[in-house]
Amino acid sequence: MASTDKPADPETGKEVLPPKGASYEATPPPPKAVDLFAVDVALRFLVFAASLTSVLVIVTSKQTVFQGPLPLEAKFNHSPAFIYFVVALSVAGLYGILTTVASLSVTWKPIFSTKLLLHFAFWDVLILGLVASATGTAGGVAYIGYKGNEHVQWRKVCSIFDKYCKHIAGSLASSLFASVLLVLLVWLSTFSLHRKIPK
Repeated sequence: MASTDKPADPETGKEVLPPKGASYEATPPPPKAVDLFAVDVALRFLVFAASLTSVLVIVTSKQTVFQGPLPLEAKFNHSPAFIYFVVALSVAGLYGILTTVASLSVTWKPIFSTKLLLHFAFWDVLILGLVASATGTAGGVAYIGYKGNEHVQWRKVCSIFDKYCKHIAGSLASSLFASVLLVLLVWLSTFSLHRKIPK
């Protein structure tokens, strides 16, 4: 067993006091807590920016081409899948900006952090499901437009509406990025709640 006796001067036999500010059993200082709410604010703002970008790109995807004497027009609201996509990403963008403000408020009043983290964990999963389903739905329709389907005689249209398809592809890429950000937010909220469980 390690001795806890204080050292003594071998000549006088008296206790030797440690220097001022020193201790015999030095304990390292506890590690500084990482402020994860700063990361949370940044991710939520990026979700807002990615969702807004996705919506703006797809709603400006209108293109008109002429095949003979008749003009052909392609717009996002010609497809129910793209309408659902716009609505879902609009909801995600609104959610992103509201939760960014809420997360900022926690940095000013940390007393509400645990309760807010629990709400974030629930709602982040819900919005992630909404964005992922909208991205998958719109992506399926976009793939048919790009590749077509010979088995059911669906023609590909991206060879005609090239600008329209580029807008759709950019919008889908932005929404996929928003989905990845939401996955990170779910992990971050869960990890932050785990850290608050007493060991």
